[in-house]
Amino acid sequence: MEYQLLNQIRGPEDVKRVPAEQLPQLCAEIRDCLIQTVSKTGGHLASNLGVVELTVALHRSFSSPQDAILFDVGHQCYTHKLLTGRADRFSTLRQEGGLSGFMRPDESEHDPFITGHSSNAISAAYGIYKAKTLRGEAGTAVAVVGDGALTGGMAYEALNNAGSGKSNFIIVLNDNKMSISRNVGALARYLNLIRTRPSYHRFKLRLEHALGHVPLIGKQVRRSLFRSKTMLKNAIYHSNIFEGFGFNYLGPVDGHNIEKLENLFEIAREQNRPALIHVLTVKGKGYSFAENSPKHYHGVSPFDAEEGMDVDATKESFSSVAGETLCELAKDDPTVCAVTAAMTSGTGLSDFAATYKPRFFDVGIAEAHAVTFSAGLASAGMRPYFVVYSSFLQRGYDQVLHDAAIAHYPLTLCIDRAGIVGDDGETHQGVFDAAFLSTIPGMEIYSPTYYDELRHLLRTKKTLCAIRYPRGAQPTPPADFAPCDDAFTCFEREGKKAIVTYGRLVANALDAARRLPDVTVVKLNRIHPLDEALIALLRDFSDVYFFEEGIRSGGIAEQLAALLYASGAGCRSRIYAIPDVFVPAMPVERALRRYRLDADSMVEIVSGTSHG
Repeated sequence: MEYQLLNQIRGPEDVKRVPAEQLPQLCAEIRDCLIQTVSKTGGHLASNLGVVELTVALHRSFSSPQDAILFDVGHQCYTHKLLTGRADRFSTLRQEGGLSGFMRPDESEHDPFITGHSSNAISAAYGIYKAKTLRGEAGTAVAVVGDGALTGGMAYEALNNAGSGKSNFIIVLNDNKMSISRNVGALARYLNLIRTRPSYHRFKLRLEHALGHVPLIGKQVRRSLFRSKTMLKNAIYHSNIFEGFGFNYLGPVDGHNIEKLENLFEIAREQNRPALIHVLTVKGKGYSFAENSPKHYHGVSPFDAEEGMDVDATKESFSSVAGETLCELAKDDPTVCAVTAAMTSGTGLSDFAATYKPRFFDVGIAEAHAVTFSAGLASAGMRPYFVVYSSFLQRGYDQVLHDAAIAHYPLTLCIDRAGIVGDDGETHQGVFDAAFLSTIPGMEIYSPTYYDELRHLLRTKKTLCAIRYPRGAQPTPPADFAPCDDAFTCFEREGKKAIVTYGRLVANALDAARRLPDVTVVKLNRIHPLDEALIALLRDFSDVYFFEEGIRSGGIAEQLAALLYASGAGCRSRIYAIPDVFVPAMPVERALRRYRLDADSMVEIVSGTSHG
């Protein structure tokens, strides 16, 4: 794509050279590039459209990589990528071998830390800042966090740590949903205008310094002025939590006004005190479809940029089936509750939230709290279902172990996006949950292949358990398939070879078996704990092939192979699972092929024609 100004940007220094009067044009070109690219590749659109001016102002005011700029979550770093020498590769966004949709240090020196999960940017950026000071290096660190990130407890742990002591560490709070410090009226607007001028802060610092050197009365006068100023400011703006943590609170400021943003960044840099700059932005700015429906344009699949998405179109998926089933359960059982961690629509709970509002709990980006909160509900007689992405449940492992499992509360973990998820890459792959949950005593884990199984499990399992299911739609069920309570199901064939698997890989195994002579497919319905009858069954086969869409180390396949070995079984067993790697961004089918979990690979392996 040809852009007059954007195509001239090869790095942050070029951003500083753009005349102020041309900045609106640069921002317009960036927005057009974001829309045209994301409409083809998919990705996070609304959040990136909302931070265009903010990102431009950051790179005009700071000097990356000397000044580390770290975006929380990182899915709003697309403009940052365009301004840091990656515009010529931007068309490869979220493609296999292309640019990541998040910050990646191995991709650019301007990405100081890997991102993907929320609420950790303040911790990481403050660590980077302290490392700079310890090493005597120039520069500061800036953490750009959204208001949603402040629903995560880790952010407050970092605020508590970073607000103590003298520093020019800076936090930019990108507020696109709510006002944290409400201010009303002409006087508040006038005072805010004064406070956003660097000249005011320079005068204030000089005055405080001068008063401090006046003999006898200087320090007393300075303290009195400070108390009076604080009283007036609190009366107008109200006190806020950030000042309580020790931060110099600046703002709120229009996040689409580059000049005002640069003024506040200059103020923050000049003071030897940690600063928090409160920035107000519009999610989806500049693209009417996204402005009018920012939630639908948060994370998108490819769409027609001119026509926009059909936001009313709904496709049946494991997520939607889970949401529908929970609504049905809640209708008949007043103890049923649904809990989510800032993922209402993504996990299929929108209808539940609207229909059963008193029993729906969105706790924010706080997975650890969500688990213990759900355990609390269960301990007091409710029937909670915590619906969460596999990748995000990792943050609640301690709470599942300590707060739910020891007392064995009847909590159901509905684990969405289990397995490989595709283009979001390493930070979002759901390939660890089966391994880490299976270490917890008393935990039952199920992995349905088809919608009817998911419905059956949600309705019947009433103990501490996890039900994990993939992103997207079900494979076509066999004509005679019906859910059952058995720990495993055999699709019988003659012969001495068995393919053992679970979840959506069952469809690949059945496809492979149709092309292979004398192969039995064993479908694990409950993947943990493993059933003794399963071991007895597999002992009779000469060759057992385990295929698992999860990490191999500590996974279900390794556990089953160990049980077979301990039983003295003479069968030869082979495991095909995710090796000791983080799965990069690529389409799901490509990833399954890479790790030899697709039907063609199964045929090659079992038939002995494989060369890998």
